[in-house]
Amino acid sequence: MSALLTVDLAALVQNAQQVRRRVGPASMAAVVKADAYGLGAAQVVQALAMAGCGQFFVAHAAEACAIRPFVPHAQIFVLHGFDASAAGSFRDFRLTPVLNTPGQIKAYAGTGITLPAAVHIDTGMARLGLAPDEIAAALSLTNIALVMSHLACGDDPASPMNARQLADFNAARQSLPTAPASIAASGGTFLGSDFLLDLVRPGICLYGGAPHPGLPNPMLPVVRLTAPILQLREIDSGQSAGYGATYVAQEPRRLATLGIGYADGILRSASNRGSALVGGVRCPFAGRVSMDLVIVDVTDAPRDAVFEGGEAVLIGPELTLDMAAEAAGTAAYEIITRLGPRIARRYVDG
Repeated sequence: MSALLTVDLAALVQNAQQVRRRVGPASMAAVVKADAYGLGAAQVVQALAMAGCGQFFVAHAAEACAIRPFVPHAQIFVLHGFDASAAGSFRDFRLTPVLNTPGQIKAYAGTGITLPAAVHIDTGMARLGLAPDEIAAALSLTNIALVMSHLACGDDPASPMNARQLADFNAARQSLPTAPASIAASGGTFLGSDFLLDLVRPGICLYGGAPHPGLPNPMLPVVRLTAPILQLREIDSGQSAGYGATYVAQEPRRLATLGIGYADGILRSASNRGSALVGGVRCPFAGRVSMDLVIVDVTDAPRDAVFEGGEAVLIGPELTLDMAAEAAGTAAYEIITRLGPRIARRYVDG
């Protein structure tokens, strides 16, 4: 018995279609880095391509090369930019580097590759992208496919930084040749029409995560994570459960041990905070998450739903990705991308 991640490709496609309707006439490029946020890039890319998506973003050139066979005619942007040691891959696989530094621009121009490139302007994250005094380096490029930036607080519609970054980006790109522009990822896509520009780059919202955590989520759930019940145990008041004895029963309780743990991506920070659904009832984690196991308190679950070999739901429509993230004190991005290879994947179409 093993944990199972079910990926609803029809819901994924519907989320992409919703974004495309929302942003038109702007275009949409799907972010499929980190193996499509852990869901399986091959399957995700093919489903999105069949639904009409022709542009994708990844982090590394190797990720782009891996998906190229599934989308032979798509434009694939590489966010980490250009590395001269991978020049052959960029040329042979027709990849579009997102150039972040003057050094990358110089290296790309020096290869003689005539394929288009994107230019990334840093407008406040201090992470990747050209600083204001470096933007002139991009004037040496003859084929700019996209000028982009990235919002630091796009998931918070109340943040004044969003408007500041947009204004700075619109001003900065005036010094470059006219090219399509993009600043919105998932959160930015839902900030308003000013942020849509020519292209949006949704990631987490395609996979069911809320574009603005804490607000109503307009996206369909895409993933369902279940784990098997391996053992049941009755404990008395005063007895503990798990490493460190951090859970102590205040009265007789019924516990179930699930076959999933932090080696599979269930964060230790969810210890005594997370929960699972058993028989439709939310059952709290009892004690620390261990490497391969999680204990949940199933005292209040229907007796006929709690049995060895039964199923507990850790992520699903009633216990969402964002709920799991909140319980672990993190973001939906981390929850979904950490789901490990020991978890079986199953793909369904609705």
